Amino acid sequence: MCAALTAMTTTAHRATPPPPPPRSHRRRGGPAHADGRGRKGKGPLLGGVAAFAVLVSVAALAINRTPTASGSDDRPAAVARPSRSAPDEPSTTPDRSAKPSSTTAGAEHSKEPGARTSGMGKPSSGSSAPASSPDSVPSSGPGTFSTAGGGSGTVGRGSRLLRYEVVVEDGLKQSAADVAKQVEGILADPRGWTADGESAFRRVTGGTPDFVVRLATPGTVDKICGRYGLDTGGEVNCSVGKDVVVNLRRWLLATPVYAHDVAAYRALIVNHEVGHFLGHNHVTCPGAGKPAPVMMQQIKGMHGCVPNVWPYDREGRLVTGPAVP
Repeated sequence: MCAALTAMTTTAHRATPPPPPPRSHRRRGGPAHADGRGRKGKGPLLGGVAAFAVLVSVAALAINRTPTASGSDDRPAAVARPSRSAPDEPSTTPDRSAKPSSTTAGAEHSKEPGARTSGMGKPSSGSSAPASSPDSVPSSGPGTFSTAGGGSGTVGRGSRLLRYEVVVEDGLKQSAADVAKQVEGILADPRGWTADGESAFRRVTGGTPDFVVRLATPGTVDKICGRYGLDTGGEVNCSVGKDVVVNLRRWLLATPVYAHDVAAYRALIVNHEVGHFLGHNHVTCPGAGKPAPVMMQQIKGMHGCVPNVWPYDREGRLVTGPAVP
């Protein structure tokens, strides 16, 4: 009988299943989407949603990092696409006694309410003769350029001497000599980049210039800037590599705020794009009634600032504002 009891005890021991592992152990050992309580069907769905969210985030990041009109003056707000810069509109001094420049401009977009042309904005030299209409601006050209002959003396006392050429696309009515004269006057102005105490400029012909100012048709601008992945959309300027590329449309028509002072707007173009070449990034309006910084994308709106086309004021103070993220 003892033997029988022993056998029964042994059999019962072997038939008893081991206790189940702790619930937390089963979770760690199973698939990430399963919790062991009948919700396996939700796992693939949640995983798919998570994967989709990751793809959307990556796509958004890629879009935000896609360079557009980098270093350029972005197109007017009415036709703007996400871009890095826009054609800046000239600005005025905060002095309410300042009167608009006597120069005139051609057909333009409507002027932003409250914007004033500034006595601060008139460049040292240059013509403000407008194109008869936007349709009179050629959309494309041969892509070859003529270089302005001769050169200029050195302007500025800075230790960093930057030699530049001025070239104009072949076939345009604008002469390289006239454009060079205007660019020289802009860069020589005491309110320009020479006021930083570091930069000096000299126009040259031939050799290896530090940068080249190019006046080109919208189509050619798109090609030059597009090689660097920038989208100028036939409308705006850019600064890429050693090229400060000026869009003929902006050179002739300016923007709404500068519709009546094209010469001032040309100073803004040159100062903005040369500013990018010097390493300056975009900033925004420092406050209502204050001069708009040259490195502000003025074409996107003045945001309470008044027009200004010079990097520095007459007292040698940098006109700037909060950095654009």
